[in-house]
Amino acid sequence: MKKTFAEKSNLLVFLGTAALISTAVFFLKSCNKKSEKEEAQISKDINSEKIVPNSAKVISAKPDVPDDPNKRYIYLTFDDGPNRGTSNLLKITDKYQIPITAFVVGKHAYDSKTQSKELKELESNKLVEIANHSYTHALNRYSDFYKNPENVIHDFDRARDSLKFKNKYARTPGRNIWRTANINNTDIKTSKLAADELQQAGYVLVGWDLEWKPTNAMKLKGTHKEMTKRVDSIFFNDLEKTSRHLVFLTHDQYLQDDDSVRELDLFISDLQNSNRFEFRKISEYPNINDILK
Repeated sequence: MKKTFAEKSNLLVFLGTAALISTAVFFLKSCNKKSEKEEAQISKDINSEKIVPNSAKVISAKPDVPDDPNKRYIYLTFDDGPNRGTSNLLKITDKYQIPITAFVVGKHAYDSKTQSKELKELESNKLVEIANHSYTHALNRYSDFYKNPENVIHDFDRARDSLKFKNKYARTPGRNIWRTANINNTDIKTSKLAADELQQAGYVLVGWDLEWKPTNAMKLKGTHKEMTKRVDSIFFNDLEKTSRHLVFLTHDQYLQDDDSVRELDLFISDLQNSNRFEFRKISEYPNINDILK
């Protein structure tokens, strides 16, 4: 298995630290300037160093570790679960050991026993971060939904309370809206007031930079190669909301057929094997938590 950037970094730090301390111990012994007690402490410090065995499962960047300027960061997000296709999504997630963020719909968790079971699987998977995608998904009547900001807030609150979300990250149904510490963007202006009031209610609204859309048959449209080229184009032209950080979106229900599942699998495989990208959860997006303070 190839090591991720995080693993390589941890290993280099460990080896470098161990080498430096070993050199120091040798020098100090030769000069007789350290007592046996002090030397024992140094040996103890060396042995206490630990390497994370599988950093893919704890790929979260630490706040005090700067981004690698040679890397590009991708946030894989999936909407509308639990839904048809959620089980296929989890298989791919586990196969590649990549972190994702699932924006789930409250009502879908209660629509069937299968969906309730899949919600529990999402919740129990350490690679998955769950966030709010409303309770009703606006009943797919988006224009009417956003005309009443009070009802919009109530809908998100209902999802929050019923599914016991542990964070304030949310995505508006049918709209690409951002409300974070340093991004304020509304794709359809008639939704602006509702978005502003959601933010005032404490929600962090997360849109996307790139969406893999469906065909009329609700299958993923195009190939993984085409989607990979679009990722490269966005980064090359600096079209992300935050430079070097791309939020990717598709939907659980587009992953029902074998072709779509295979295309998503190959897409993720290509990105991972290029060694130019690192996957992260939305909670690690730059400044995403500033608004919560």
